Amino acid sequence: MNFEVEYNPKNNKGNTSKKYEKPTKRKNKKSANKRKLLILILTILFIFLATSITMYFYLNSNTHTPVVKIPKEKEETKNLTIFDENSNERPIAVMIDNNVGNNNHIGLQDSYLNYEIIVEGGLTRIMAIFKDKKVSTIGPVRSSRHYFLDYALENDAIYTHYGWSTYAQSDISALKVNNINGLTDETPFWRDKTIQAPHNVFTSISKIKNSASEKNYKLTTSNWKNLNYNPEEINLSEKFKNNSYQENESETNSYVLSANNISMNYSNSQIRSYKYDSTNKYYLRFMNGASHNDKETGEPLHYKNIIIEKVYNHSIDSYGRQDLTTTGTGEGYFVTDGYAVPINWTKSSRSAKTKYTYKNGEEIELNDGNTFIQIIPTSSNIIIE
Repeated sequence: MNFEVEYNPKNNKGNTSKKYEKPTKRKNKKSANKRKLLILILTILFIFLATSITMYFYLNSNTHTPVVKIPKEKEETKNLTIFDENSNERPIAVMIDNNVGNNNHIGLQDSYLNYEIIVEGGLTRIMAIFKDKKVSTIGPVRSSRHYFLDYALENDAIYTHYGWSTYAQSDISALKVNNINGLTDETPFWRDKTIQAPHNVFTSISKIKNSASEKNYKLTTSNWKNLNYNPEEINLSEKFKNNSYQENESETNSYVLSANNISMNYSNSQIRSYKYDSTNKYYLRFMNGASHNDKETGEPLHYKNIIIEKVYNHSIDSYGRQDLTTTGTGEGYFVTDGYAVPINWTKSSRSAKTKYTYKNGEEIELNDGNTFIQIIPTSSNIIIE
């Protein structure tokens, strides 16, 4: 008797003689997934490898654009405006007639440094020093006095004048001063015939330079720097806020003086004064109570720094000509930006540079701007308020 058993994959006990076969679709699907995963991994590795190789050759080739490092922004360096610090142009000193009133000077606003000193009769003369400016008219020009040479020499300036005293003539020769004198060479000068002589002589920087060149004077120098200027604003009140120069420590503000108005006398007839313009931070100049103005522009003359230097003077002849003790030591004041402080001055020889120091021995620093040095008699009455 034969029995036929139907195949049941869940139950293979019915026919032990027939072999069981697994389905092929599932097996093929698993193999395909493995191949795809392998291909994906290989593709990723290939991309990574190719990218790495490309970047290596790119970074090490000379054709790629270099990486530019941007430097940090440098702090702005301030330069002086009163003259060109990089120029070795030799200064030019010009003797200025100061017996002409307060409205007859030309060119004094363009000089970066000025000296006013007593002469005979209780009058004064000014020596104006120019550098790095082409001033077309300067004057009126007047004769030399021998002690002005001391300050022309310390600036290594070409000394320009029209006439001289016998003392100046002797010293110019003895000290070998490079000078231009209108008495012996009128070429650099001209006279304004509308003005009464001898107060009508004028000159210019270009004419002085031409004459100096013809005389074979050097037109450059490395020894022109004199005073110590600072492009940063100097505030004397802040600088000496906690000063230690008082004889009495309780007088904390006695060293720095408020200086809105300044007055000093050369003689009974000659008084110089300054008034502080706080808006423009400079001093307006006055002569005998009247505003000192430029003849051409009509503008009041003004100065950033004032040095008051007390120097002993005395008469040396019956005419009243003066001599000054310009060497040695002395006292004075430094004035700028509305304040004044007492200072000392020293000068070791006639040609040596005058050194101006605070009471602690530190050299003074001047503000960037033109300067007037008032060399006054030791007996002068100075008012600072």
